Order: sequence, then structure tokens, then C-alpha cells
Amino acid sequence: MAPNEIKEKYNEFFEYTAKFGAKYPEIAQSFMSLMGNVMQEGTVATKEKELIALGIAVGLRCLPCIYAHTSAALSLGATPEEIMEAASVAILMAGGPGMAHVVEVMKAIEAFSE
Repeated sequence: MAPNEIKEKYNEFFEYTAKFGAKYPEIAQSFMSLMGNVMQEGTVATKEKELIALGIAVGLRCLPCIYAHTSAALSLGATPEEIMEAASVAILMAGGPGMAHVVEVMKAIEAFSE
């Protein structure tokens, strides 16, 4: 997928997430509250939490999650090298499927670094 296609998929994900939130506000608000509480600055910095989430996203093979957490990590100052190192841990844990999805991380870094 080209960088512009990744950005389109990223935007589409958030568009449909908003539609879900409008239709099912209690579920969406509960999830967003949980996410906000978990991802806030704490003993573990938010940037590191985004890197952890990215590794899990690669391991679970969740493309929208890969794009969202790559974008968030970059916006919090993570370098492409930090992102790839974190994503590479997923290869250890997920094997071949993790390796296949690290490619998506590379594409997302390209897309969101433009």
C-alpha cells in the first residue's frame, strides 16, 4: 500500500470509529475512557506505551492498530529506529506473521513521516 493509501485507511478507520461512537456511545465512551486512562503519562511514558501497543498490534496483525500506534509514536517523538525495534520484538513473539506485518510498520513510518 502506498503512503497515501495508508493515510486514507487510517482516516477511514477513524471515520467509522466516529460512526460507531454515534450509534453506540456508551461502548465507545467506555473504551475511550479506558484508553485515555491507560495511555496517559505514568511510571511508563506515553511514548513507550505507544511502542508497546505497536508491538502488540503487529503480533495481532491489526492493520488499523499498526497505523494508529505508528502515527501516535511518531507524534510523541519516537524515531523510526525506535519504532522498528519495538515492532521487531513482535517478530520474536509472532514469528512469520509478525515479520509480514512489520512491513506495514515500515510503510506507516513512511506515510506518517511525510
